Amino acid sequence: MKNYNQHLINSSTSLRDGLIAINQLTDQILNLFILSDDLRLIGTLTDGDIRRALIQGIQLTDSIQLAMNSDFKAIHYDRIDTHKIKALRDFGIQLLPMLDNDGRIVKMLNLVAKSSVLPIDAVLMAGGKGERLRPLTNETPKPLLKLEGKPIIDFNIDQLLKYGIDNINVTVNYLSEQIENHFKDEKEGTKIRCIKEPKYLGTMGSIKFVPHFNNDTVLVMNSDILTNIDLEEFFNHFSKNEADMSVAAIPYSISIPYGILELENRDVKGLLEKPTYNYYANGGIYLVKRKLLDLIPENQFFNATDFIELLISKGFKVVRFPIIGYWIDIGKPEDYKKAQEFAKHIKS
Repeated sequence: MKNYNQHLINSSTSLRDGLIAINQLTDQILNLFILSDDLRLIGTLTDGDIRRALIQGIQLTDSIQLAMNSDFKAIHYDRIDTHKIKALRDFGIQLLPMLDNDGRIVKMLNLVAKSSVLPIDAVLMAGGKGERLRPLTNETPKPLLKLEGKPIIDFNIDQLLKYGIDNINVTVNYLSEQIENHFKDEKEGTKIRCIKEPKYLGTMGSIKFVPHFNNDTVLVMNSDILTNIDLEEFFNHFSKNEADMSVAAIPYSISIPYGILELENRDVKGLLEKPTYNYYANGGIYLVKRKLLDLIPENQFFNATDFIELLISKGFKVVRFPIIGYWIDIGKPEDYKKAQEFAKHIKS
């Protein structure tokens, strides 16, 4: 996680010191956060605040507090409101402090670099053998196959980090040591934890080995997907609909190039000329309430489809979220080739 100490300044300093501090900022976000002696955030300062203060006759030797803006924008670390974050980003806020209950900064959210900060944990499934991609996966696990020089799984990790998700787990099995070695170092200040399943347990079975979740909502996704799903919209849709589980879905249409008979037994009751049927396919990305993970059986092969059917049978609310954007499931050689071509057009 980036260190934003250069944006912090004590309230006892002069306006001149604040001007110097702003001039020394290196990240193009020209904003200071003013802290009291007990480290509480009491105001912000921009170069515009300084200009207005000088016009009003405030001297450079005067206290920085005379020029600071006390009506600053911030969010509470334990009461994250994604709608408020989106509104502040749209308003033009670039650097948003996250405060504890005493008003001290515990984290900075760069709204230029990140799209949001979502109160969810993530589990990426990376234990499969990738048999349909052999011989490419004989010695390399599928999540580490590269697209434009970048491992497939890293596209998904970057997507999670973009949305401020910093509690990330990767379940591994086949050639697990390669994936564990890949994540031995932190990525953008976030430690990616690898969880090794003792045997193949399906897309949901291995979740039982994740030792701890920090949030009440868990994102589960396959690690071999290339997608730009809007995770903020996914989470907001999940919350708004008070769902127990949400399934990201891919619009899928089937066009039949013939006239289709509408039958009642053997009698023809009508004719549909070259109809098109629209469906939604499972996208391999899920949001689920953490407490429901207790329903996953211990040490048993259990796929996401099994979990969906279990929840439905017990009367829980399962909804679908349509993916608007690109989505490629890299399962077969032709999928991998398509993803390689597509990756050329994805900005880093």
